[in-house]
Amino acid sequence: MSLVANLQRRFAHLVRELAKFGSVGAIAFVITVALGNVLHTGLGMGPLTSNGIATVVATTFSYLANRYWTFRHRDRTGLTREYVLFFALNGIGLVITELFIGFTRYVLDMSGALPYNVSLVIGTGVATLFRFWSYKKWVFLPTSAPQVDPASGLPEAPHDPSRGEVPDGRPGAHRAGGRDAASPRLGHPLDAHPAEDYAQVTPGN
Repeated sequence: MSLVANLQRRFAHLVRELAKFGSVGAIAFVITVALGNVLHTGLGMGPLTSNGIATVVATTFSYLANRYWTFRHRDRTGLTREYVLFFALNGIGLVITELFIGFTRYVLDMSGALPYNVSLVIGTGVATLFRFWSYKKWVFLPTSAPQVDPASGLPEAPHDPSRGEVPDGRPGAHRAGGRDAASPRLGHPLDAHPAEDYAQVTPGN
């Protein structure tokens, strides 16, 4: 496959992922804005509390949609692991959005629906970029990704053949046929005195 065709294939796949991710994000954004405004302007809750509750609801929808639609072709490493990491990374995204909202309200001292929604849109945009990158890196892993460390829930570091690491992670010679390639064939009759034994078993001597 030529370089141009390979790039086209890779970028076409990325565009499809971005389109699906964007669609899910748009719906989640509507949920966040609608529910946040109902709680903030309708029920009189504080701006940070309103956005926090709305984000939790939208995040639950976002995980299900991304897992079973956007990234359904990627490896499945356990619902619990994905769900916890997904919410942890969304927590970081929520902090990013809250920083924009809090800066507008408590630093710039701008209150009301318009400043709230402007800061929400900007903060959500920045948080969305972070989420897309972090989901692909840590949550929805490619099928060729390293195995997940059961202790941390993150992908294990790949083995480095240049350091002579064997698959179990211990340093040593590469194995061939279940033995070290450099080790002698223990127990073989030619191993003790190879030159003499070879002369004895060679036909014509």
